[in-house]
Amino acid sequence: MAIEDLSKKASDLAGKAGGFAKQNADKIEEALKSEKAEGISDKILDGAAGLANKVTGGKHADRISEARDNLDGKIGNE
Repeated sequence: MAIEDLSKKASDLAGKAGGFAKQNADKIEEALKSEKAEGISDKILDGAAGLANKVTGGKHADRISEARDNLDGKIGNE
């Protein structure tokens, strides 16, 4: 398969994904605000924040915590 074919397929899939997201915006928003999403996002965000703190030696812990909390407020129900 040529690179042009892959690019066209990727573009087609992106268009379909965008259409799906528009048609199901309410359901997607509901899923992102669910208790299950909250639990999953907390685990992922905690892990990412922990890794960032480890990599930076804790030098930016306050900024990392702020970014983690900001993202957490956008996903889940807490």
